[in-house]
Amino acid sequence: MHSQDIPPKQDVTIPAKQDSDTITVDVKPIISEINEVAIDTVKNDTVKPKKDYLDNIVDYYGEDYVYLDRKANKVYMYNKAYLIYGDMRIDAGLIILDYNKNEVTAKGIDSAGKYTQRPVFVQGPNRAEPDSLRFNTKSKKAIVHNTRTEQNGFQVLAETTKKENDSVYFLRNVRFTTSKNLEDPEYYFYTRKAKFVPQKKIVTGLTNMYIADVPTPVGLPFAYFPLTEDRTSGFIIPTIGENSNRGFFFQNGGYYFAINDYLDLTVLGDYYTNGSYGLRGESTYVKRYMFRGNVSIRYENLINSERGFPDFSESSVYNIRWSHNQDAKSNPTSRFSASVNLGSSRYFQESINQTNNASALVNTLSSSVSYAKTFEGEPQVNATIAATHSQNTNTEEINMSLPNANVSVSRIFPFAPKIGTKNGIIENINVQYDVTAENRFRTVDSLFFRPEMFEKAQIGAQHNIPVSTNFKILNYLSASANSSLRETWVLKTIERSYDTSLNDGIGGVVEDTIPGFDRYLTYNFSTSLGTTVYGLFNFGADKKIQALRHVMRPSVSYNINPGFDKYYDEYVIPATADPDVNEEVVAYSRFENTLYGAPSRNYSSSIGMSLSNTFEAKVTSKDTTLTEPKKVTLLNNLNFSTGYNLSGDSLRWNPVSFTGNIPIVEKLDFNFNGTLDPYALNSNNQRIDVFNIDNGGSLFRLTNANISVNYSFSSKDFEGKSEDKDRSDNETFRNGGRPDDLFGDTTDIYDGNIYKEDDDDEKDKNVAWYKYQIPWDLRLAYTMTYSNGQRQNEISSQSLMLSTNLELSPRWRVGVSSGYDFKNNGVTLTQFRFQRDLESWQMSFNWTPIGSINTSWYFFIGIKSSVLSDIKYDKRREPDKGL
Repeated sequence: MHSQDIPPKQDVTIPAKQDSDTITVDVKPIISEINEVAIDTVKNDTVKPKKDYLDNIVDYYGEDYVYLDRKANKVYMYNKAYLIYGDMRIDAGLIILDYNKNEVTAKGIDSAGKYTQRPVFVQGPNRAEPDSLRFNTKSKKAIVHNTRTEQNGFQVLAETTKKENDSVYFLRNVRFTTSKNLEDPEYYFYTRKAKFVPQKKIVTGLTNMYIADVPTPVGLPFAYFPLTEDRTSGFIIPTIGENSNRGFFFQNGGYYFAINDYLDLTVLGDYYTNGSYGLRGESTYVKRYMFRGNVSIRYENLINSERGFPDFSESSVYNIRWSHNQDAKSNPTSRFSASVNLGSSRYFQESINQTNNASALVNTLSSSVSYAKTFEGEPQVNATIAATHSQNTNTEEINMSLPNANVSVSRIFPFAPKIGTKNGIIENINVQYDVTAENRFRTVDSLFFRPEMFEKAQIGAQHNIPVSTNFKILNYLSASANSSLRETWVLKTIERSYDTSLNDGIGGVVEDTIPGFDRYLTYNFSTSLGTTVYGLFNFGADKKIQALRHVMRPSVSYNINPGFDKYYDEYVIPATADPDVNEEVVAYSRFENTLYGAPSRNYSSSIGMSLSNTFEAKVTSKDTTLTEPKKVTLLNNLNFSTGYNLSGDSLRWNPVSFTGNIPIVEKLDFNFNGTLDPYALNSNNQRIDVFNIDNGGSLFRLTNANISVNYSFSSKDFEGKSEDKDRSDNETFRNGGRPDDLFGDTTDIYDGNIYKEDDDDEKDKNVAWYKYQIPWDLRLAYTMTYSNGQRQNEISSQSLMLSTNLELSPRWRVGVSSGYDFKNNGVTLTQFRFQRDLESWQMSFNWTPIGSINTSWYFFIGIKSSVLSDIKYDKRREPDKGL
């Protein structure tokens, strides 16, 4: 190889053999010889020499040889040859540089009937792999045969390509596909003529779609394929179909707005011939190292049947979602975040444009938008302003806080030494302060953001000053003392009286709302004492179980809360003529029905007791190469807690609550909890002040208990591999449901993307692996609740849920989610999933034959590539809302 600048002196290196000496030939006379003039016969030459067309550096190389033909004025490069001229590079088996025509010809090598080392033409960002090509270095034009090029995942195969300039190519007999198998693509679009603008577009004439080399009825008189790397605005082709209840429809059609590099907007709509329609707007925004988020607004006006028919009905549902996350590094002292999910309580049950069975089972929607600011210093001050929302989709009740604000001051240790650690009860005394103000609304779905909602707003504020300290007693006992001072502000109170003239002289209670500022002050005190006790039992290093360790954490606490009678008033219900109805004095607080409620009137003094237990063992490992025994947790966090009411007259002992976890095997969670009551019941199943053991029973009555077992494992667990999939970023989890697929998988109607294009290479690598093992996963969830509070002695609920996925082959995946309700003796929501990776295509079929809310099915087949994602077919059965 040699670099040269033409027309200055040109050197050509011709290696005769590998590792042999080279000969340097001056080829300048060859070119100048064409224009040679007898200067000895003409004194003044009036003929100007021709300008050389090669005006840039030319690098070329041939592994077997570089041959210079002086007579034809050509240079031949053979075997693994390349030529570099400006921004152009050609690699091929044979390259011919013709100085007379200023042309470069490149071909492959035909050896024993096998065509190898096809040319590879690269100019700037464009790359083509033809069978042969001719390129003119002067005009920059080229003729290319059987070219192959890739543009943003779009494969272009043309029989003949004419390069007009750097930005325009004309193609003949062209195939377009996203298949990675260029020799035998599973599908392609064929056209006779096309215009190709790299990185921008392909415009074609009559275009027809072929599948497995078989022409289909899918054809267009012309076609336009965008190839831009950046996002561009454009129309979204709708899905056309028919619905038995709403007629023919256009679904998910609209327009995509690529506003700028940081923001986009998608507007979609549905229309049904019976008058139903739906609108959706979705936007994603992002600024690197600052924040990212997305907004989704959906509205559907649903009409069932036809006007005038007895089953006609009309309703509207909507849903608003907003997610905003700020990069923690963008501003360490302030943070804005949003997680909004609000809308119609029946949206997920009635929406006709999503198949999210799991979200339909979620009965709570919640939202939070907050801004937090930290003021550094000593002490540190944190301020937060937020808006929150909670909605029960079953009762359609909504609680909204708009806004609420909080300011808190970090702990202050007034008696702490300036240098050194804090020791003792005095030096550990600390004081905090926080204030919370809130404007809260309680309403229902039908009155949300209507005037009636704002009429019942509750406004209030609370100031809290907790004071606490901690210290050691005898080096083993940890003690703490806490006191809290709380003042509550409200802007309206109530006043009650009894009016005997109401209800036709019967009388009734009159409640008036008194606007204006009012306040009340409360305080309390608590202290606690705790320690940790370790018990160790050694059985010997030669035993299977070498040692047991029992860790106990007992604690005792005392709480006292004064009664605040001064905030209570009274009204009198007079006696009547009936001798059995005497005069009654009723106490009430003017702070009832306010934001934070009324202060407690009753004095309370109680002792709390708790005990936490952990059991561990050291066992001899089965792996003989290990020198240390294996640590195993036998019982994790077995907790007991109860209390004793010092101020009560009866039933002073609180029921004993217990919780625990048994880690039987890895990935199996066995949790249990329950309540033990020491008191007996009377004949009316009411608690009496008699211990159950003194009433002829046992020491405790088991009033309720719950057991839950969750187990997940897969084929990779038997290979020593872990398969912890992050399922938190799915539709159901964002709506407040489970992150797994125990209640079915989630798919929006207009988003059928199941497989990623990057998965294809991994599947091809693992084909041999499927010959003897099939990947699978299984999740089980069992729960049982026992109730015996009033001698029911029954299992109030018991169910087993399961979800499994099985990859029958590298491109076949099936799954099922189901369960059984042992209490009601019935199968719970059941979903079957069939997914097929068709290389460039994908197909799925989801069927929900059994559902507590709806039954449905959904079929989808379409091209994977985002460039041709509009080429798809989907069909579904709308969920039966009547069941």
